[in-house]
Amino acid sequence: MNQINWYPGHMAKARRQLSEQLKRIDVVVEIVDARAPRASRNPDFDDLFAGKTRIVLLNKSDLADDHVSEEWIQYFRSRGILSGKIVSTSSGGKTLATRLISESTKSEVERMKAKGVQKTVRALVVGIPNVGKSTFINRIAGESRTKVGDRPGVTKGTQWVRVTPYLELLDSPGLLWPKLEDQTAARHLAFLGSINDEILELEELALQLLQELRNLCPEELSARYKKIDRETPDENLLHAVCQSRGFLIKGGELDTERAARVLLDEFRGGKIAHVTLERPIAKEDEAERYGAKE
Repeated sequence: MNQINWYPGHMAKARRQLSEQLKRIDVVVEIVDARAPRASRNPDFDDLFAGKTRIVLLNKSDLADDHVSEEWIQYFRSRGILSGKIVSTSSGGKTLATRLISESTKSEVERMKAKGVQKTVRALVVGIPNVGKSTFINRIAGESRTKVGDRPGVTKGTQWVRVTPYLELLDSPGLLWPKLEDQTAARHLAFLGSINDEILELEELALQLLQELRNLCPEELSARYKKIDRETPDENLLHAVCQSRGFLIKGGELDTERAARVLLDEFRGGKIAHVTLERPIAKEDEAERYGAKE
């Protein structure tokens, strides 16, 4: 596959806007996709938010492997980052998020209270495109106050949302980093729909997804697409999806483009399996990327 890269101009502008707002921020709430917690963390955030209290929420956890999500929560917590798993469309996510925000800012709130000041906590909500930031804010605020969509790049600028008289959230556009040097991470982002499908070779992407799913959840994959079995060569997996669904075009030729789109839609909707593409790895290998301060 050609190298995946995508950094629309509005992202550079949004980064500048975030830098200007940082002095007002008490805590940074980072939303990641529970199916790819490593790929869906922007490594630039570690420098941008250095010195700020951080929370990482694993969103779309209902589509991920629950046991692996727990591994990731422990991974982040071992590095001093509060973490939890949420589904941004559920009330449980609101309860967890508000608890973690309260926990992370408790000392500052109490310090100001001792001075006779009721502090308003300001939390910045960040993440890469299409991880559910705006949906999360709408849930926590109790009404639709931000634009939402099922494609990356819906939120174009920063906007403040008052949740209570003493809690405000700052929504921000999804931010990728300027160069996706880790092509495994880039591929995982593409699988999840965090990179605009219009710039990708979908059939090649779908074939690579099939190969990964075959390693991670072979039984579920075969149950979804009956023509895939242990004997199916890797290069024929997308053809087997066509045969499983009867995707043909004029002349009986396999409609691999349609199969690719259906496969990606079904994976992103959790219809194939609840799977996590990445697991935590050794601290010494990831300390720099995750901003761990030794």
